[in-house]
This record gives sequence, structure tokens and C-alpha cells, in this order.
Amino acid sequence: MITSRGLWWALSAAAVAVTAAVAAIVLVRRSRTPEPPPPANRPDSARPVPEQPGSGQPGSEGPGTERPGSSRPGSETGAGSAPSPWPPAPILGTPTKADVERYATRSATFFDNPALAAFFADRTPLDGATRRRLNRWAMVGLAIAVLAGAAQALESAVFSKGGDPATEVENVPCAPAYANAGVRCVTDLDLAVESGSEPDTWWDQAAEPAPADQQPAEPQEPPSVQEFDADCRPRPAEPHVREIDPKVTRAVDRQWRRIEKWLKVNAPKSYRTLGAPGKATTIAVAEAQTGLSFPDDLRASLLRHNGSAITEGTWPFGFLGNRNESIREIRDHWRVLCGIDATDDADDPRDEWWDGRMIPIASDGSGDSLVIDSVRRDVGETDQEGSMSFTPGGIRIRSYHALLKATADALETGGTIGYTKPKAVAGQLEWDVP
Repeated sequence: MITSRGLWWALSAAAVAVTAAVAAIVLVRRSRTPEPPPPANRPDSARPVPEQPGSGQPGSEGPGTERPGSSRPGSETGAGSAPSPWPPAPILGTPTKADVERYATRSATFFDNPALAAFFADRTPLDGATRRRLNRWAMVGLAIAVLAGAAQALESAVFSKGGDPATEVENVPCAPAYANAGVRCVTDLDLAVESGSEPDTWWDQAAEPAPADQQPAEPQEPPSVQEFDADCRPRPAEPHVREIDPKVTRAVDRQWRRIEKWLKVNAPKSYRTLGAPGKATTIAVAEAQTGLSFPDDLRASLLRHNGSAITEGTWPFGFLGNRNESIREIRDHWRVLCGIDATDDADDPRDEWWDGRMIPIASDGSGDSLVIDSVRRDVGETDQEGSMSFTPGGIRIRSYHALLKATADALETGGTIGYTKPKAVAGQLEWDVP
């Protein structure tokens, strides 16, 4: 498939040009119909017939005869005179050799090429069937060229908004760009001020070399490009709201209704910590700033409950003892983790402590987090000890919807999710972990 817009336009223009040339040649050759040759036995009416002496035929004087006593230039009269030469001599005289060399000689041009002259020479006209076939092929070629141009125009209008990502390398300040998106843009300096540490400059170090006075005394081999986590440095992109499959939304809402019903009856304090519905535009901005594509079930859940928050001293609701994060907290948490570990230390990103393709969805407040692999869509956990596992609670959870369903089942039946068990204590939800 051709992905270059310039090559698409070049091929479309070439197809149109070839089609137009073929059509022009066909029309020219059709219009050049030769005249039929004159019959061989037709008398030449333009040539005068000399008078035959003594013919005695009446009416011999006419347009093709000469009167007695008249003469043509260069002819003799009288009996036995020879016929006048044909063609007659020019009225202005015969040009001399000097005149011919002066006026008739000119330099040869492209149109004097014998092959070109033979090509455009009068030929036998094509029969009706051949002309119809040529017309059909010309129309087919023209239709293909028009369709190719229309397809490229449609692709440019629908799928190429925002320009070519390969050429957009300038970082755009996020606060002015997304001022009305409902998300506060947190910079690395803001994160450093909130944590009380020095500003983190790993973004600039990845793009700019160190100053000359800080270069090591001995030349060292620069780090390989593969050592940097490309997922932690997404290219600038415009937010785009994506639709969610209605079936996914219905399935997510069904599990949330089961959880909400149980919380209202058994843990009303935890129920009040559930967040309000999120916004699709806020999710689109978070996806654009992280360069990640949130799964549909996660987006549907955030549109119903945008995380959870501490209310009246109650630990916020979450899965497996964690606290569910809002859209902005997911984005900020992803930035913090990328600031801590922005390198690829293993061939498989799932074998590392952190990789930029992961989406942190919940945290326990002590450095451990629940994550979703944005590529494989399953649920995992990363801890402060430097490891990542995709068996949270000791079991495989293949999607965010599966996590919702397992939680609803455990609440209603008093069961477990792996080795963790939810229970209600004094109107709050707690998780027992052996």
C-alpha cells in the first residue's frame, strides 16, 4: 500500500496524462480520414487539349482548346506544331538556383522527422469495432485515474489530519493547547515541586547532548537508541475522541450495576467514594499526551466512574485493595513512572519493572500499582521492589472487563479473586490478603 501522499498524487497525475494522450491520439487518427483516390480512366479536365489541324469538328473551340492565331508562351502555332508543355511556366518566372537556395533552405526540425511524418500520415481508418474498443479502454483508464485521485483526496481528508508524524518533532506546550479540555497539564517541574525533589530533566537529556564542559575526559561510546523507552517519549498529537462499541459499554455498565448495588447495601461509605462520570474529551487528551490507546472497556468504565476519592476518612474504592485513579491521575502517574524509568532494560517490555506502553489504573499509595498493557489489554501489577507481574492476586486477568466481573462475582458470592477476598467492615470495603 502506498503511504506517501506525494507519490499518490504523482501516480494519479501520470494516469490522467496517459489517458488524455491516448484519447487525443485516437481522436486525431479518427479525424484524419483520407480522400478516395480518383478513378484511373477520368480525363484530366484541367489539361488543355490542343487543336487538331484539319479536324473540322464543330464546336472545337472551347475552354479546353486554343483559338487559331492564339499562342501560349513558349509555344509555336501553325500546322505541325507540338502540344504546349504542361504544367505551363509560372507567370512570375522560374526561380533561379540562387532563389531556391535563399528562400527554400531551412534547418530541420522535430516535425521533419520521417518516422513522425509516417506516423501521422493518412492511413486506412479504423473499423467501427476497433474504435469502440479503443473508446472503452480510454474511458476505463480515465475512470481509474479519477478513482485514484478521489481515493487519495479522501485519505488525506480523513486519515491525515495533523500532518505527518514523522516530521512533527516540535514539542507543543500542553497547557495552552488543552486549556478547555478539562484536564490540568502537569509539567515535570510541577511534579518535582509537589514531590520536593529536584526537577527531572530526562526529556531534554534524551534529545540534547550535555554541555561541553561536562563531557567526560575520555571519549565514550554514546548510548544506543534502543536503550531509551520510545513509549515514554510520544510524538505530539491532536486529541481525537474515539467511539466505543455499544456492546462494550453495555457489558461494563452491567458489571458496575452489580458492584454499586452491593456497595449501597453492604459498604455505603465506600459507595460514596465512587467518582462522577468522566468526559470523552478528557480521555482523548490523556491518550494524545501519553501516546497510548486506552482499551474500550477502560474508557467505558471511566465514563461511568472517573476514579474514586477519599470521602469522610474512607479509603477510596478500588480493585484488589488499590484505589481507582481518575483520567488525570492516570496521565500524571504514567509521567512519574516514565520519569523514574525511561529505558528499555529487557527485550520483552513485560519483563521490566516499568514500560511506557503500560497504563496505570490504580495504586495502593505505597508504590505498588495495577496496570493494563495497552497492547495485549490484560491486567498486571508493578511493585516498588522493581518487578512487574501479570498475575495480580495470583491469577490471570485478561481484560479490564474481566476484572470488573471477577470483583462483582466475589462481592455477591463472598468468593475470592486469586488469594484476595473482599468483605464489608463497618460500612467500608476491605480486602483480605494473606
